[in-house]
Amino acid sequence: MTLRNFIARIHPRIAVVAHDLGMVWLAWFSANWIRYHLLPVSPPIPWFGAEYVIVLSLQGLVLYWTGLYQGLWRFASLPDLWNIARGSLLGVTAIAVGLFLHDRLEGTPRAVLGIYPLALLILLGMPRMLYRYWKDSRFDGAPMATAKRVLILGAGRAGETLVRDLRRETQYRLVGFLDDKPNLKGAKLHGVPVLGPIDQLPELAREVAAEMVLIAIPSASNQQMQRVVRLCEQSGVSFRTVPRLQDVVEGRSGFNELKEVAIEDLLGREPVALDWTAIRIGIAGRRVLVSGGGGSIGSELCRQVARLGVESLTIVELTEFNLYRIEQELRNDFPDLVLHAILGDCGDAALCERIFERSRPTAVFHAAAFKHVPLLQEQVREAVRNNLLGTQTLALAAERFGVENFVLISTDKAVNPASVMGASKRAAEVVCQSLSQQAKTRFITVRFGNVLDSAGSVVPLFRDQIQRGGPVTVTHPEIARYFMTIPEACQLILQASVLGRGGEIYALDMGEPVRIRYLAEQMILLAGKVPERDVQIVYTGLRPGEKLFEELFHEQEDYQSTGHHKIFLAQHRFVAWAELNTLLRRIEQATRRFDEPEVLRCLRLLVPEFDVERGTAAEADVVSIHRLQN
Repeated sequence: MTLRNFIARIHPRIAVVAHDLGMVWLAWFSANWIRYHLLPVSPPIPWFGAEYVIVLSLQGLVLYWTGLYQGLWRFASLPDLWNIARGSLLGVTAIAVGLFLHDRLEGTPRAVLGIYPLALLILLGMPRMLYRYWKDSRFDGAPMATAKRVLILGAGRAGETLVRDLRRETQYRLVGFLDDKPNLKGAKLHGVPVLGPIDQLPELAREVAAEMVLIAIPSASNQQMQRVVRLCEQSGVSFRTVPRLQDVVEGRSGFNELKEVAIEDLLGREPVALDWTAIRIGIAGRRVLVSGGGGSIGSELCRQVARLGVESLTIVELTEFNLYRIEQELRNDFPDLVLHAILGDCGDAALCERIFERSRPTAVFHAAAFKHVPLLQEQVREAVRNNLLGTQTLALAAERFGVENFVLISTDKAVNPASVMGASKRAAEVVCQSLSQQAKTRFITVRFGNVLDSAGSVVPLFRDQIQRGGPVTVTHPEIARYFMTIPEACQLILQASVLGRGGEIYALDMGEPVRIRYLAEQMILLAGKVPERDVQIVYTGLRPGEKLFEELFHEQEDYQSTGHHKIFLAQHRFVAWAELNTLLRRIEQATRRFDEPEVLRCLRLLVPEFDVERGTAAEADVVSIHRLQN
């Protein structure tokens, strides 16, 4: 470090220490002056001497010991005042002892020892508070005329913190708060008035000529956010929001990091409270393998598993770029993680043998799957080979190498499947359930619905269509899906992995399904456009294998509650292992011959409820029932 840099670093501290020692001298002199001026005849008061050396030395040491110089005047607050008060009281005690040893307190009136700490508290605290007030209230740089007029929704802790941060930004001018608490109307927060309830946003935004609305309600539910966003859209003013508490806690956003309202803020379900202690105990220190670890679900699983402190993490991924991307991210974020990135197909028996032999995983999360419903309708062989036979290959390797937990990530499309994709995933569930009856490995299945913003899902498709100016294509006006966020889906998987004892199918209480039409409309509005005026919505008809509504349980599964109030357990339906093995051999032979009709016949035998007509022939009845319910 150069001398110049050293001086630049210590100079502000030297100034603060010099100021405080000057205030100590002034406080001691003032205490003496006040005491002696109470007498009829005041004797001369010395400006300096041995007494002052003792006071300055002892008080300076006490102030340093209390940590007063670790804080900054710019952010002086109650903790700093407490440090000053504590330092004043401890200091006067040390001074009294020092002067007693020096001259038995013969030249020091006792009243001085009572006046001094109060004077020092004022003289040290007042400049700090005034400096902070001046820094918080001043506006430099851009003139007020060019500053953007801002309304803040929410006068709670987040709103108060946001005001203090925005006061340092010259491009914003705070014109008011809106908050639904009646007792806050007319009050002021850091000098900014609370104008009224949030419902009056359109009217009040016009009255104060607001140019931007900042939503400072990080604990808002999705229904509350929908209401707030609707009011912002009615006001015609641009709006931003602070992140949700869950995103802040999980490190995905900073507390006051303003961002655009995302579709997951409106459609993501309420956060599910998980037993993180049990999850951490069940995952930490173990050797984990994630297949499909470069995909949307697989990559998030890798991140969460890495945070839990596993002994090692093995990723198997078929797509080279996805594997490269997640490997680079994990090596950067978790430099101490023992990471094995394997490029390959989990349906390759030789590859699985090599991976399990070298990595010896104790827990497997099987996220590798083909999932695009219409595309797989025409790719029967590949859908079955990857989703069913790939699962069988990986599961048998896990059993052979003594893996403790094997978690299959399934889908609601596996219930009463109308598509090849859904049937292949249901067949994979059957394999894991049957293996659980004869293996020491605990095979567990987790089902959930659509995942917001996952690769190949409807959200990125709509976003791309909106950017191009439309039209946005929706298959049917009444089509609806269950939605959840990627982090929540992965947390459910981790929770189920420690709940399961083997053979279970778990599903999350996913609330109410969301109409895809509503999703499209909200995404258009969030893009600052008006549905049907700026961007058209076009209905294209149901695609092959697509159903209007998905289900989480088959009628014969008779689901029941678990130890977690948001996770349900399906009563599984077993297929005899001998019968299953015979069908799997037929399917494997048919895939080798590329005999898709035979593959489809075997799939129907394995999944009797597989009905390609369910998504279309039963459409009218489902629509009628849905309308009656609404």
